[in-house]
Amino acid sequence: MRNRFDNELQTLDETMHEMGELCESSISLCIEALMDGNPKKAQEVVAKAVTISRKEREVENMCLKLLMEQQPVATDLRVISAALKMVSDLERIGDQSNDIAEIVITENLSAANDILNLRRMADVVNDMVTSSIEAFVNRDAQLARHVIARDDEVDEAFNDAKQKLIEVFGGKNNVNMEYALNLLMIAKYFERIGDHTVNIAQWVLFAITGVREGNTN
Repeated sequence: MRNRFDNELQTLDETMHEMGELCESSISLCIEALMDGNPKKAQEVVAKAVTISRKEREVENMCLKLLMEQQPVATDLRVISAALKMVSDLERIGDQSNDIAEIVITENLSAANDILNLRRMADVVNDMVTSSIEAFVNRDAQLARHVIARDDEVDEAFNDAKQKLIEVFGGKNNVNMEYALNLLMIAKYFERIGDHTVNIAQWVLFAITGVREGNTN
């Protein structure tokens, strides 16, 4: 019975890893589509969002089956409970990547030449997603805390983006406000992805230690 349970837990880890990889790929495609003005890459993100939502339901069903059939206790119960919470944040990451993609589809923003340093934000949040899932699969509390600490980098990058937007567009009479707001919205979506990744890392810590450390978003 325990061997079967361990195998099912391993399958849960593998499925969570797959979901994390889909989110990572979506974020990478978002920034590539933005920088290249490539709507086809943006459409790939839209398709991946559907797959991420399907994976969320798959993980939820897997967790509920483990809870009902195996009646886990202690650490195993925390791991399953944490996974149920984490998939919600992973699904939101997929949604927000989709939101970025839809902006790229409706307006070519590549002429901005990354004036807000959005690639930096994308790189940081993508690394956070990768590390948070790795922390869950390996039950690595130190790595989870490292992910939480990196949120300061994302917040700093978002604040820099807002300031840069003011410097570039502020005081001009012929500003395309929709263009400027779309850039700011993309920066905000990346900032929110960082927040969701922090939530994931906090649930990883709960799975390992029984305590959800840090502020919730």
